[in-house]
Amino acid sequence: MRYGCPVTDSPVSSHRDGVLVDVWAVPRSSRSEIRGLHDGRVRVRVSAPPEGGRANEEIARLLSDLLGVGVELAAGGSGRAKVFLARDIDVETARTKLPR
Repeated sequence: MRYGCPVTDSPVSSHRDGVLVDVWAVPRSSRSEIRGLHDGRVRVRVSAPPEGGRANEEIARLLSDLLGVGVELAAGGSGRAKVFLARDIDVETARTKLPR
């Protein structure tokens, strides 16, 4: 079990404040985009470097724009495997907006 997320086929799981989104981060990419799945996680490419949390901030912004809700880092601050909390959204809605 990862930070409150049971291992499932979906990178999205329920949380009391919204949903948890499992992310695979690819910093220093040529462009910032949400690009399919990687090992059951949403693959997010960002142009920002990982230093100073800038890549995490950019990932949170991309997810927030896509989901239409506030998003914050919940776990994995320094690794590529991360978990973000999207507040005030249900699992079904998040799954329809994220890549499968």
